[in-house]
Amino acid sequence: MDVLPTVWFIAISVLWIGYLLLEGFDLGVGMHMLFSAKNDTQRRVMLNTIGPVWDGNEVWLITAGAATFAAFPFWYASLFSALYLPLLFVLLGLIFRAVAIEYRGKGHTDRWRRNWDLALGLGSLVSAFGVGAALGLTTTGLPLNENGDRVGGAFAWLTPYAVLGGLAVVGFCLVHAATFLALKSDGTVRVFANKFFLRWAPILLLPIVAWVLVVQFQSGKLYTLAIVVVAVVAIVWAYVNARAGREGRAFAGTAIFLVAGAASIFANVFPVVLPSTLDPAFDLTVSNASSGDYTLGVMTWVAAFALPLILAYQSWTYWVFRKRVSDHHIPEAHLIVPAIRK
Repeated sequence: MDVLPTVWFIAISVLWIGYLLLEGFDLGVGMHMLFSAKNDTQRRVMLNTIGPVWDGNEVWLITAGAATFAAFPFWYASLFSALYLPLLFVLLGLIFRAVAIEYRGKGHTDRWRRNWDLALGLGSLVSAFGVGAALGLTTTGLPLNENGDRVGGAFAWLTPYAVLGGLAVVGFCLVHAATFLALKSDGTVRVFANKFFLRWAPILLLPIVAWVLVVQFQSGKLYTLAIVVVAVVAIVWAYVNARAGREGRAFAGTAIFLVAGAASIFANVFPVVLPSTLDPAFDLTVSNASSGDYTLGVMTWVAAFALPLILAYQSWTYWVFRKRVSDHHIPEAHLIVPAIRK
């Protein structure tokens, strides 16, 4: 077995899982601000729950892409070129989302806020769907030839599996964000979020359950069934705790559900990093898509020192901003008039 390529496949899998886990509730909150919030106060409460952490959570996506580029350049080249259009829309969605978060409070009219809420909500939706489509195709396959090049037109990637992956991540983000809002807010938002989870979780999580089962049946690996069982138990546990009003345990349940479900997917596709739907002989694997041992060795030493520091800093950030945000924490919107120099 190729040890270092295997280590970095696991590392990249962890980075993607971390991104879905942390950025998942950020994207979901953005969608809830557009589709679920009833008034501006609720939207401001929602935005303040992710205000201190959203930009740090995006680092997981950048790190996952950079690690793929360095550790598996052939995987990176085939995936990012084949999915050029959807990943471009992901990038635009993230840009609109980031600008909306920063600019929303800079204006003082309802139209200004509505426009930025639209940019934030749609940017979150497009980003979640695009990332889900990319990961769905990574685990189910693209039409790649013997050189790793995509066969077909610009929309050859648009398959039922891409749609399934997109819907899976969008659905999970909405559900995960509901447990996060119930945990991090108080008042009307807390009540709404808990009701949303109890009502819609069984429906919105169907695509991600289907994705996990499809990959499980395609691979036929028996040991990953245990991980799938953990995911099922976790989401049932989350639902039971949400009904009992224990928001922290409900949030932990959706988190464990995501970690176990995604882990089962990555474990099932290993050692293939990007399957070819044309011929299994064209599959990209941890062996034929990886960098040399020297490159992977240097990356391993850098990660061994840098990763604990990053995790410690991000954990500290969540601890500092652990308090709930409530309606009474939101001041009335007001216009700041600059002082006139005499």
